[in-house]
Amino acid sequence: MKLREEYADNPVRIGISTCLLGQKVRFDAGHKRDRYITDILGQFFQFVPVCPELEVGMGVPREAVRLEGSPDNPRMVGNKTDADWTDRMNVYSQKRVAARDLQNLSGYILKKDSPSCGMERVKVYGESGMPQKSGRGLYASYLLRQFPLLPIEEEGRLNDAAIRENFIERVFAYHNLQELFKGRFSPGKIVRFHTINKYLLLSHSPRHYRELGALVAAVKRHTAESFREVYSRLSMDAMAVKATARKNVNVLQHILGFMKNDLPADDKKYILGIIEDYRQGLVPLVVPITLIKNFIRKYDITYIADQTYLNPHPKQLMLRNHV
Repeated sequence: MKLREEYADNPVRIGISTCLLGQKVRFDAGHKRDRYITDILGQFFQFVPVCPELEVGMGVPREAVRLEGSPDNPRMVGNKTDADWTDRMNVYSQKRVAARDLQNLSGYILKKDSPSCGMERVKVYGESGMPQKSGRGLYASYLLRQFPLLPIEEEGRLNDAAIRENFIERVFAYHNLQELFKGRFSPGKIVRFHTINKYLLLSHSPRHYRELGALVAAVKRHTAESFREVYSRLSMDAMAVKATARKNVNVLQHILGFMKNDLPADDKKYILGIIEDYRQGLVPLVVPITLIKNFIRKYDITYIADQTYLNPHPKQLMLRNHV
């Protein structure tokens, strides 16, 4: 799928397990193409494919491997020959995550259950010969340590609407953070950025929202590097907290309160009714959001119109139609 024109000049770069793009790199010379990833997300993300098992020299086709021993420090061995790939995979992984093409990513999608790429619940075979789903792929372990703030998910978990929406929202939030800290450090630019992202942060974590507000208020007391580190960490910690209907209702009511002097009483009552419908699960989040955006346009309420919360990701993804 060709990248949409509006994202071509400043692409959102996403690392990804190569097999998910349809390339035949698996042990059986097959692939695990995920059409949602390739056909839908591929319009908005520029993918950077990585297949650790191929790149470490296992070849295609190849003997399947599995994890054995301790879940905290497993060995990667061949299913039939017991060929030990542990040291080679660890050396490769350490170098690969530091490679230039993996810098400045805005997210990463891993192949679930893989002994190299699985992020969680990967089978680890103990002395009894029975597997426990308690491990993590060797490459994935290095990736997560190297990029602690990077939004990372497995393709299987993206089938869950709430997890999918949260992941993609985090990807765009992280991309926006990366853009913020490019070039000269400017307290004014920081304040403007934080102002338009306040409601997005509030919808995820009121606690982080307050901490970030205090940090921004004292931005001139920090060096550029220390502020970037703390602000980025707190922002991504906030975004990792799942937004809920209760928190979204709180944000919607905040927005409505800001609009109260511009809205006729009957319009305000109507919006409150739709927000209540959302709270009860009768309509998805896109309904009150769209309604509020229409009134913002109608009454030209500029401050609210700029809020990232209203447009955190491309509308074509229709993510808020399902949460």
